[in-house]
Amino acid sequence: MPHLVTLRRLFSLAAATALLVAACKPDKDVEQAFPAPTPLTLARPQDFPAIVPMPADNPLTEEGVALGRMLFYEKKLSGDGTISCGSCHQQSKAFTDGRARAIGVGGQQHARGSMALINMAWEQDFTWDGAHTKLEQQARTPLENPVEMHQSLATSVTKLQATNNYPKLFGRAFGSSRITEENVLKALAQFERTLVSSNSRYDKAKRGESYLLPNELQGKQLMGHATTFVRGAECQHCHDTELFSGPTHTFFNNGLDLPPFTDPGRGGITGVAFERGMFKAPTLRNIALTDPYMHDGRFKTLEEVLDQYSEHVQISPNLDPQLVNSPNDPSKKIMLTAAEKQKIIAFLHTLTDSTFITDPRFSDPNP
Repeated sequence: MPHLVTLRRLFSLAAATALLVAACKPDKDVEQAFPAPTPLTLARPQDFPAIVPMPADNPLTEEGVALGRMLFYEKKLSGDGTISCGSCHQQSKAFTDGRARAIGVGGQQHARGSMALINMAWEQDFTWDGAHTKLEQQARTPLENPVEMHQSLATSVTKLQATNNYPKLFGRAFGSSRITEENVLKALAQFERTLVSSNSRYDKAKRGESYLLPNELQGKQLMGHATTFVRGAECQHCHDTELFSGPTHTFFNNGLDLPPFTDPGRGGITGVAFERGMFKAPTLRNIALTDPYMHDGRFKTLEEVLDQYSEHVQISPNLDPQLVNSPNDPSKKIMLTAAEKQKIIAFLHTLTDSTFITDPRFSDPNP
């Protein structure tokens, strides 16, 4: 009997010990608690219009932006692990890639060139045809497009979840270490909204920190509207305000081609015949760094671009009227002189922001 009592005590002790160990062992199904992320305010540069309101469900935070930066340069988001968003949007080139048309996984060529990512917090139309009106929507397209990064977002989430660092980074940014497609897109959008360029020589001159040369000032004036008494190149019609980009929800046929258009542009999204061949007017900020030009990169230099607008506009029914009703010349074309073109180009070079292309906040965190 004493032996039986002793055995019972031993079994009871073992059971109690097992319960204690089980109680102390972390439960993988219990979500780790994370502190609230740190709010981040995006400053509005001098003379810039109001920032487009941030989505209520995706406010800027320090942790969200830091995560978005990591994801922007993360090659695990591509099908073969060779490219990232930063492959086609390189900081040194004002977040373009220097190619006429973007190159995706396996060397596949896209039909269009990579657009610059500049002052995205003020934009409401994304991509050349305005297919998306929210950054959170737009990011999915290049990630999953077979000729771009060619990987489903669901697969990307699985890859990220299996890493040692990303679950914790998502937890800090969004309060949960369980990675979701939605939060991947939100983080990328947060980072892209911080890509602000407002420190060019043009901006410094406006702040009284520098000055523009006479030919640059004359180039700035020439970019305006032509009148009976003042010559102008009509650039500001499509590249307005201090952003130097197209008005919201506005697209243009700028006379590159005659119908039928190889690339339908905006018309391919809306199905409206009149909008075929129309495209978004990208920003002119850092334009000297973003060659080649146009949606298909057909022009290698700014000189070629100005030659096109000055003398070679193709007339079609939906051509922007500002390009064929100029009082500069009896032909109604803009017809700039060689000297005027060089003055405009001189001004465009003042829009280069060297701090933007070297800012460590926008660079690859793991080069």
